[in-house]
Amino acid sequence: MTEDEELTYAEAGVDIDASEAATEALIGAAGEFEGDYAGLVDIGQQYLALATDGVGTKLLVAEAVDDYSTVGIDCMAMNANDLIAAGVEPVAFVDYLAVETPDEETSEEIGAGLREGAERAGVALVGGETAVMPDVIRGLDIAGTCAGLAPKDAVFPGEAEPGDAVVGWPSSGIHSNGLTLAREAVTRDHEYTDPFPPEPDRTIAEELLTPTRIYSEVLAPLREHDAHAAAHVTGGGWTNLTRMGSYRYEIDDPFPPQPIFEFVQEVGNVDSEEMHRTFNMGTGFVAALDRGDAETVVEDSDDARIIGRVEDGEECVAIRGLELA
Repeated sequence: MTEDEELTYAEAGVDIDASEAATEALIGAAGEFEGDYAGLVDIGQQYLALATDGVGTKLLVAEAVDDYSTVGIDCMAMNANDLIAAGVEPVAFVDYLAVETPDEETSEEIGAGLREGAERAGVALVGGETAVMPDVIRGLDIAGTCAGLAPKDAVFPGEAEPGDAVVGWPSSGIHSNGLTLAREAVTRDHEYTDPFPPEPDRTIAEELLTPTRIYSEVLAPLREHDAHAAAHVTGGGWTNLTRMGSYRYEIDDPFPPQPIFEFVQEVGNVDSEEMHRTFNMGTGFVAALDRGDAETVVEDSDDARIIGRVEDGEECVAIRGLELA
């Protein structure tokens, strides 16, 4: 591929449509389960909820600069945020570290990140597993499972309603998805250790490794004000909003994308639609509520704002002149 050709997520190595099809096949073979962002188990007066996820190819950036100090936070965030999007309070986390060769310093850095992530999420670290598998793993992989609890009447219904306002919270940056595309883009003409052009006192790697924000503080107000649905903006980018229901989402005031997104788009020659189908583009978490409740949530929050509305119509997310079906 020449440098002036447009780069897509699929060409970088991840075909979102194929990934979703494979996931649907797995679910179909395993059987239906209750819940979208988290699996819900009825235990009487409450739901026990479980979510599992990893850090993805962000680990390759960490490996390239030998800095694993933040990936534990990412691992915690990707799991805890999915529980929060279901209306569930995260309570405990267990990790799984698979390595080609055990390394004490690397494990210590990952563990420190997990501890920091647990503090931010308000969960207990309850152990984990380290597997040494040189015939399977090249480098390492870190994943985990987060358990949560919620009274049955506290779980979000999961379906937005026409007329709802969409409230958004800003992301901390690129978070922990889309790194296959981002890595391919930024290494066309740069090294990870190069200064990050918009902020030369930081390296490109430092910007890419900014840890995923954990949205623990949004759960209580969303429960209190009867949120209809919420979404963690991860893989699939802005199309995640359609997980709140098959409606038209008019997003007219999203948070501005951080400089890392503009940099990836420019150096990778990535079109705007592909960027919005891959990345959070500045907004990391959203919720749908009645307009009055949404205004109250925004008033009580440090950094939330109403970014759009839910309308009847063909399933679509309309944002920045794009229509993402």
